[in-house]
Amino acid sequence: QVQLVESGGGLVQAGGSLRLSCTTSGIIFSFAFINWYRQAPGQQRKLVARIFSGGSTNYADSVKGRFTISRDNTKKKVYLQMNDLKADDTAVYYCNTNWAGSDVWGQGTQVTVSS
Repeated sequence: QVQLVESGGGLVQAGGSLRLSCTTSGIIFSFAFINWYRQAPGQQRKLVARIFSGGSTNYADSVKGRFTISRDNTKKKVYLQMNDLKADDTAVYYCNTNWAGSDVWGQGTQVTVSS
């Protein structure tokens, strides 16, 4: 069964950093693109960053220069390094992929940034 599990969220002051991890199973990891989404209270879930199987990346404008997505094909994990965090980065962060024609989501990890 395809599973994604996020970890690494927490409470941090503005300007601080967190590193989120997404552990995957049930997919051929090297062939998959992996996304990080986030959802703030009362907001739509939005794409934050994407990493393709070849290593190319995309970022939302709001996080460019501050967040870095990376993947470790040996550990089958994807990371989101978040630096210079801002209060409006507060959200539940979700790891996501598409496998066998359907979206797969992790359970989410809460990131709270205090100002």
